[in-house]
Amino acid sequence: MTSVKTGYADVNGARLYYEIAGQGTPLVMIHAGISDSRMWEFEFVSFAVSHHVMRFDMRGYGKSHPVPGEFNILDDLTTLLAELNLTGPLILMGCSMGAGLALDFALENPGRTRALILVGGGPAGFEAEAEEPDELFAESERAFENGELDRVAELDMQIWFDGFGRSPNPAKAAARAKAFEMARQVTELEYKRIGKHARKTAAVQAAERLHEIKAPCLIIVGENDLPFLIKAAEFMQERLPNAKLAAMADAAHLPNMEHPAQFRTIVDDFLKLD
Repeated sequence: MTSVKTGYADVNGARLYYEIAGQGTPLVMIHAGISDSRMWEFEFVSFAVSHHVMRFDMRGYGKSHPVPGEFNILDDLTTLLAELNLTGPLILMGCSMGAGLALDFALENPGRTRALILVGGGPAGFEAEAEEPDELFAESERAFENGELDRVAELDMQIWFDGFGRSPNPAKAAARAKAFEMARQVTELEYKRIGKHARKTAAVQAAERLHEIKAPCLIIVGENDLPFLIKAAEFMQERLPNAKLAAMADAAHLPNMEHPAQFRTIVDDFLKLD
C-alpha cells in the first residue's frame, strides 16, 4: 500500500493516535465502542488505494490513553480533523458509537460532509422496543464490578461478535480473537475510571433531525446484530433523505471484520458517487 503516516495529535488535553494514508477524497474511519481503530485494518489498506484515509483511536481506546476530566467525542473529532488539516468534504465511516458520532458531526457540519457510511449504529434519541440479551448484559456488569476483565471481554464477544441467535463460528476464530483483544483493552482502560465522557445535550436530538442530512448515506447492519440496532437501521433509512440500507447475512455488530470482501464490495458500490 502507499506509505502510512502515524502519530499523536494533542486534542483537548489528550493525545489521540492516528494513521493516514493514500490520496483523494478524505475517508475518516471511526471505530465502535467495543474496539479501536484496528477494526478497520482491511478497509484502511484497501481504501487507501482510492482515498485519503484516516483512522484513529478515541481517548480511552487503543493507543489513545484516557486522561482525567470531562470530554466530548464530537469535540475531540472536530479538533483532531482541524489538527490534521482534514477540512472536507469528508466521507465518514463509523461503526456503532462511531456511527452515532458521524451523524452528530454531519448535523453540526453539513457543509463538510460528503457522505456517511453508518454501520451497526443509530442516532441519539432513538428508542424502540426490542428483545435484548438481558442476562448477558447483567452478567457483564457484574463481572466488570468484580474486576473479571477477561470475562467481560468474552461476554462482549457473545453479545456483539457472535451476535443475536448465533454461536461462535470456528471459521471466524481469528477475527473473533482480534475483536476480543480490542474489547479486552477497552475494558481494562475503562476499569481505571479515568476521565468522563459528557455527551453534548441538544434541545432536539439527532433522531428527530435526520431529515436535515442531505448527504448520501449508506446504512449497513448485520442480520445477527441486536434487534434494537436493526430497528435503528430501518428508522434511519426511512428518515434520511438520501439513504440506502444494506443488510449483511451471517454477520453481527462488526460485519466488516466477519466479511471484509463483501463489506468492501458494498461500500465500493456506494462510493461510486466519487
